[in-house]
Formats: sequence, C-alpha cells, structure tokens
Amino acid sequence: MNARTEVLDRIRRALDDVPASERPQDVPVPRLYSRGGSPSAGSTAAGELLAERLAEYGASVHLVSTQDVAPRLGRLVAGLGAGSVVIPRGFPPEWLCALDPDRVLTDEPRLPVAELDRAGAVVTTVAAAIATTGTLVLDGGPGQGRRALTLVPDVHVCVVRAGQVVATVPEAFAALEPVRPLTFVSGPSATSDIELDRVEGVHGPRTLEVLIVV
Repeated sequence: MNARTEVLDRIRRALDDVPASERPQDVPVPRLYSRGGSPSAGSTAAGELLAERLAEYGASVHLVSTQDVAPRLGRLVAGLGAGSVVIPRGFPPEWLCALDPDRVLTDEPRLPVAELDRAGAVVTTVAAAIATTGTLVLDGGPGQGRRALTLVPDVHVCVVRAGQVVATVPEAFAALEPVRPLTFVSGPSATSDIELDRVEGVHGPRTLEVLIVV
C-alpha cells in the first residue's frame, strides 16, 4: 500500500458513519476564535511589540508623540531624498505641514502608473496594525489610498495611531470590514528564489518606514 492509498483509506473509514444525504453546510463548525489578546489593544505595550516585530522584518520604526508626528515625518521624508512624495486622499493635513509642498503629489485625479513609478515615496495611514505578527493592514480608506499607491513607489512611510494597534489577527478581522480591499504588510517587500537568494522590492516597496504614535 502506498501513502496515497493509505490516506484515502483513512478518509473513507472516518466517513463511514456520515449519512449519504448529509452536506457540509448541514453541520455547523464552531469558530470560537479568541477575540482578545495580550498586550491589550491600543496600549503602549502593544505599540512596542509592533515596533519590535516590524524591526525584525527589516522595517525602520519610530515611536513618536502626537506633537512630533509632523516634524518627524518632515525630517524622515527629507532624509530619504526620495524626490516626489504621494499623499492619498484623506491623509490628516496637520501631519503634512513639514513636507515640502513642491514635492507633494496627490492622487486626484488618479496618477498614471508611470508617474507613480517615478515617485520616490508614498505616505499613508493604516486601518489596523497587528502587534504579535508585526503586520500593517490597509483597506483603501481615508489616508491609505488605492492599493497601487503602496505597491509601486520604492519607499512606503506609514503612520500608525496607538488606538489602531491590536494584539492578534482575530482582533484585527473583528475590527475590519471584510468587503474592503485588504492589504497586509509585514515588513518591506521581499522574496526568495529557488536558490534562497533574498531579493527586496520585487512585489512592492523595498523600504518601509513606520511611525507609531504612542
């Protein structure tokens, strides 16, 4: 008996007592996922854990106060030497005062892909962030823009409010709208070929800068 035959035989034996008329949807499956986690959502500890996990993935993380967001964002973007910077609709205007207005591009009307490709960076907010996995979640809402904005430019600068940080994935899904276009970002874009050579920037930004407002 080969492995395939053995596996199929086990499946048949497990299904022996299932009525022929029964359909998968007839049997409810309990989905009692944890809705809470440690550290608690929005806490300083959650922000610090998010920062630690993002840094492990190769992102640059900055813990900032509410008053320091705009000046830190201005210094960060200027230091990147990224040229033009794309700002999606709905990004908080009070955070943009330190940016050079001559370098700021808006996506209204939509920027063509060629112009997005020439842009050095994009600055966005998030819909949520998951501390234990070091993941940023974008849903195309205000301050985040369409998916192409965070995939084409080589640098992604993201501002995360403390209240948007949850501990676990189930907590994040409970807070998100599943019908929206969700993008999950854990560190800069990277992939490995069959030789396990790591290449960054293939499917998205090779540089991820995150400001966590604590």
